[in-house]
Amino acid sequence: MDGLKLHDLRCFDAVAAQGSFQAAAQALHRTHPSVFAAVARLEEQLGLRLLDRSGYRVSLTNEGRLFHARAQLAIRELEHLRTYADQLASGEETMLRVVMGDVCPRPEILGLLSRFFAGRPRTRLHLDYETIGGPVERLMDGEADMVFHRANPSDPHLERIDLCQVAFVPVVAPGFLPFEAGADITPEAMRPFTQCVIRDTARRPSSENFFVLDGAHSCSVPDHMMKKELILHGLAWGHLPAWLIEEELRDGRLISIAGRHIPGRTETVAAVRRRDKPHGPVAEALWRHLRDSEALAG
Repeated sequence: MDGLKLHDLRCFDAVAAQGSFQAAAQALHRTHPSVFAAVARLEEQLGLRLLDRSGYRVSLTNEGRLFHARAQLAIRELEHLRTYADQLASGEETMLRVVMGDVCPRPEILGLLSRFFAGRPRTRLHLDYETIGGPVERLMDGEADMVFHRANPSDPHLERIDLCQVAFVPVVAPGFLPFEAGADITPEAMRPFTQCVIRDTARRPSSENFFVLDGAHSCSVPDHMMKKELILHGLAWGHLPAWLIEEELRDGRLISIAGRHIPGRTETVAAVRRRDKPHGPVAEALWRHLRDSEALAG
């Protein structure tokens, strides 16, 4: 085991994923013989037959399947370690990947990021917008360093800093309903009317239901700005963040129908990151800034 090479593990991982030496070689931009030799060397060092080569496509043996699961973990950890060493050597990350979720108060979050990155010109902010389950999925899939969104506080893989609370209000435009809009409106009364909902950008959508009426006609939009426009034009009804519709509620262009039957809801916006991966100096500085300054308090 002393002579185990990361190169050999990566070749074995590629063959297991691609199903052939040729496909693995293409994926790794290496020659077929070099990949074949790497896997053979790994099997010899381990004293295990990792691959069954008797079929048209190579497949994992039982021992190979068990070893592959551990090898993938080791490869990821070594890649994290190499990335962290590079970040420490350079002093700063060249890029920080941040995802804003649909529950975020955009002006406050964007202002916070603008102030922070103004003092770090060597680090480029790569900013994405995702909805519903998308932000946390990107984080768990290693496609983001930090997200600003809601998150399950009991998830052991995540750590969070609560930043602010955002109230969501169910609203309609004047004249949208053929009856008086009041606090006693029931879901049954709203079922005939189109409900506007945000599309989930997660590749593996969850079954979470944010007061979507079963059986009601719905239309989907990519963000709350588009949702607001549809509701203002009397094309649908739905829940919108209070920070986005303060003026419209005040001047009567939107009417709240929140009540005991159709409640509003409050979401806690948090900065969220993985517990189980290293974070570079700039990511740590941003985390400390959020934790120490309570940047969005009040």
